[in-house]
Amino acid sequence: QVQLVESGGGLVQAGGSLRLSCAASGIRYSINVMDWYRQAPGNERELVASITSGGRTNYADSVKGRFAISRDNANNTVYLQMNSLKSEDTGVYYCKAQTWAAGYWGQGTQVTVSS
Repeated sequence: QVQLVESGGGLVQAGGSLRLSCAASGIRYSINVMDWYRQAPGNERELVASITSGGRTNYADSVKGRFAISRDNANNTVYLQMNSLKSEDTGVYYCKAQTWAAGYWGQGTQVTVSS
């Protein structure tokens, strides 16, 4: 049974920091790319950051310089360090694990940034 379990969300004041974690289990094939997406109310889900198994990263322009994605390949875990948070970072954050065969989503974790 495939599971992606996110943790680390919560309520934080603007300018603060949070660290999200996502642990994947039960995936048969090697995970090539792990992503973090977010979805604010009324908006489409958007890609925030991604990281390949080799450590290559990619960020949305809106989070460059503030967020950092990392992963532990041995434990199929991806992290998102979020600094200098803004109210517009509020939303549900989802992790995604991509293999050659399929993509798998977590259930999401709420991040709320108060101004």
